Amino acid sequence: MIPVFGSQVVGILNVDNQQRGTENRKTKTKMRFTVLASGSGGNASLVQLAGFGVLIDVGLGPRQIGSRLAQVGLSWSAVQAVLLTHTHGDHWKEATLLHLHRYKIPFWCHASHHTVLRTYSDGFLALHAAGLVRSFEANTKFELAPHLHCRALPLRHDGGATFGFRLEGRGDLFGQGSALGYVADLGCWDEELATQLADVDILAVEFNHDVAMQQASGRTPQLIQRVLGEEGHLSNVQAAALVRAVLQRSTAGRLRHLVQLHLSRECNRPALARAAAQLLLEELGISIGLHTAEQNATSAMLHLNAAAPPVRARRSPKRQTRNDRPIQPMLPGFADQSELRP
Repeated sequence: MIPVFGSQVVGILNVDNQQRGTENRKTKTKMRFTVLASGSGGNASLVQLAGFGVLIDVGLGPRQIGSRLAQVGLSWSAVQAVLLTHTHGDHWKEATLLHLHRYKIPFWCHASHHTVLRTYSDGFLALHAAGLVRSFEANTKFELAPHLHCRALPLRHDGGATFGFRLEGRGDLFGQGSALGYVADLGCWDEELATQLADVDILAVEFNHDVAMQQASGRTPQLIQRVLGEEGHLSNVQAAALVRAVLQRSTAGRLRHLVQLHLSRECNRPALARAAAQLLLEELGISIGLHTAEQNATSAMLHLNAAAPPVRARRSPKRQTRNDRPIQPMLPGFADQSELRP
């Protein structure tokens, strides 16, 4: 039997602890991201970094959000702040704003959102009175936490002031910080937006509808025109074009996950959205994680500290064919909310 001396054991343990410390410091700047719900029935996504969690939108009730968090082993205790994209009713719920006030969770929104929220939400009034409302400005970086910064990206949508977000974790001696780009509810995009989304690790983009399905949907002409218009929602083809523009502006291999958001239940199919994205990725000869968010289930948690997927060229890519207050508003200018699902 070979003797093991105490000093050797201590040395081994010290090395092991040093390695663990290095790994902990490395993972401290890495993000985690999951979509709790995405679609006209309600939207909410969670970004986490170094123990700080941010919900992008709260379009579900507090119990639903708690249930969706539980699906990835989390609870409301993982949420330290909320970001609001815009004031359509599938992006915030009155009961959830009251929950934020009860648990003193800061609520970030644009100043132009205040008018709508003051009119329709006692929860917002309570948050504001408690000093829990924070305001961001378009195209200006702001601090959510010492290690997490955000930039609000203006989007064209008929929900009033609407924003996407670029969230970035601060880098350290062990490498660059993680970054996430999130854009949903937009009818068009431009070169500036593509540039602002470049060099992120996770890109979450709306793939709302298939144009042919939208045109053959039997919806009112007004609704079809709204969805297809420049202040409506991105089609699968438009979304893929945006992803292409982002990739063309990004460092090779930086983007590791593409998340498809806000698919229409009536005018899209997951297979169609995925085919549009896969066709693009095969054409560009790259391999990344492709994830399609759902309305009724939490998506898998994406961990950026995991090994990056390979970026490889394809030699012969195979192309694929083609109560007293007014009711909380969903969309302005329409009376029947039930038919307004994009």
